[in-house]
Amino acid sequence: MMKEKDRKETRSSAIRKNMRVLRELFYLRFHGIAVFRLDFFAPFFVDGSLFLIQLLAFGVVYSNVETIGSWGKGEMILYIGTFSLLNAVNMTIYFFGTNAIPQKIRSGELDLYLSKPVSPLFRLTFENISPGSIPLILMSVCIIVFGVSKLERGLTLAGLASYLFWIVFMEILYYEMEILIRSVSLYVVSMARMEQLEEAGIDLCMKLPGIALHGVYKVIFYLILPYGIMATLPVQSMVGEMTLQRAVYGIGVVVLFTAITCAMWTHGLKHYNSASS
Repeated sequence: MMKEKDRKETRSSAIRKNMRVLRELFYLRFHGIAVFRLDFFAPFFVDGSLFLIQLLAFGVVYSNVETIGSWGKGEMILYIGTFSLLNAVNMTIYFFGTNAIPQKIRSGELDLYLSKPVSPLFRLTFENISPGSIPLILMSVCIIVFGVSKLERGLTLAGLASYLFWIVFMEILYYEMEILIRSVSLYVVSMARMEQLEEAGIDLCMKLPGIALHGVYKVIFYLILPYGIMATLPVQSMVGEMTLQRAVYGIGVVVLFTAITCAMWTHGLKHYNSASS
């Protein structure tokens, strides 16, 4: 009983410590942005422009065809807004922190994080939040609302609840892919090829929903680099196309990549060569 109580108190203390560090990181980041205000707006303008261009491109496509697969214009706008939202949350909360992991490993700066009592991955994830991407979240929500207004099928409360559930799940998957790919830097010196592969996968799946992928492309972007399901499953859940098989598959992929990411990060840290060694 005493050991169980001690374990609970240890976990509770670790959570409180992480939350305290998170508050301090948020404060420092907002204070820094108040000094360098251009940093606040740059991510919004860059990513916002990319998704607006994509909207215009799909407008041209749907001026010539009525549907892509079973999706009409409303579903495609909803898809663009959904991918934009996932990306915006990524850019706001953890992208700039996780993206710096390879450099910190190469420079030996990771040693500093390993010497602290706070989880190194926790601090790396949240130390470079970007409030400048918050407007991109709002823009994404506006695109989603516009897409819903263009749907030929009505929106139900159950569909909305299911959509929000999948948004959370797919954001977890997005984060896991960020960590998994950057964990490779614990084993190899150069990350250039992996980062190019990541960018190519996101760029393709940003333009083509999962319903348009077939054959080897579906295998790659539904299982190996599962960017193809990230915005597809939430949209399918909202428009009533979610099946039990799709739901089980989506949850299974998230569980699988959670296990792979945790194992790869933990194993990589054990084999990490400290700069001071």
